[in-house]
Amino acid sequence: MRAVGYQTSQPIDSAASLVDITLPRPVPGDRDLLVEVRAVSVNPVDTKVRRNAAPEAGSWKVLGWDAAGVVVECGPGASLFKPGDEVFYAGALGRQGSSAEFHLVDERIVARRPRSLDWAESAALPLTSVTAWEALFDRLGIRGHEVPGAASAILVIGGAGGVGSIAIQLARRLTGLTVIATAARPETRDWVAALGAHHVVDHGQPLAPQVAALGIGAPGLVFSTTQSARHWGQVAELIAPQGRFALIDDAAGADIGAFKTRCVSVHWEYMFARPMFETPDMAVQGALLNEVADLVDDGVLRTTLGKRLGPINAATLKQAHRLIESGTARGKLVAEGFATG
Repeated sequence: MRAVGYQTSQPIDSAASLVDITLPRPVPGDRDLLVEVRAVSVNPVDTKVRRNAAPEAGSWKVLGWDAAGVVVECGPGASLFKPGDEVFYAGALGRQGSSAEFHLVDERIVARRPRSLDWAESAALPLTSVTAWEALFDRLGIRGHEVPGAASAILVIGGAGGVGSIAIQLARRLTGLTVIATAARPETRDWVAALGAHHVVDHGQPLAPQVAALGIGAPGLVFSTTQSARHWGQVAELIAPQGRFALIDDAAGADIGAFKTRCVSVHWEYMFARPMFETPDMAVQGALLNEVADLVDDGVLRTTLGKRLGPINAATLKQAHRLIESGTARGKLVAEGFATG
């Protein structure tokens, strides 16, 4: 089968950073589905793994987690899907990735794809939807758990990125919270406003005075999707006492003690944790993606597809990696189909 992979960690402009390759078609294990991949989207995690995680000598590492495709074979213990089912999912960090014609995935983290979307629009959603859903509802508890004395509001830092784009929608459509999002450029400000943000502030400037100037009070909830270390002190200044702060990046060097006097709880969200450790509630990810699909088909949520790049091959995926590493991507970048001939 055709795939895109690498053998050594390289800068994206290196010829060896991502390569078109041919690999054996994989065989499903007990609860695996073998999916014929129709579209994949690229996430910041793809670039981080490419730069930092080389496979064993002589072997190939295939990147890609988000995928939409058709089930072609089921493992002996799989019972949730059948061949011919159209699905989407976010994959697992410890397995080969989805940038291949055929991909193995545990059925418990798979869902039926939205009927109202095409393949690319579907592939844009899974990883960011799981991340945003878990951060908002599992970690921050934003539905029905008010912070005493705080403004009924959430600040989403990095609102125009993939995770921010779905987090804004979930908070706006499924709760009564006032949604504040950050964006710096005119096109990204327009993007987050169209997704449902009530207010937009510039993350290129200090956040605390901008949030205070809104006149709504100190928000009790903050969700940071990018550059958390840079905004750490501003978050500690603007968040309400007893507030809750969730983040998804590493925030290297940040001092968690900054939140002590306000008794702020800090929550890391890592959507790969459930499949990585095969937690007893691993199937929650498949269930929540089914709910996302229903919300999309009901017109409550929209795809966060930002740009269709071309077929699934090394050249297209290199383009996606460059855009993500530039920090200028808006929404999700998707590659669709394998070129014929």
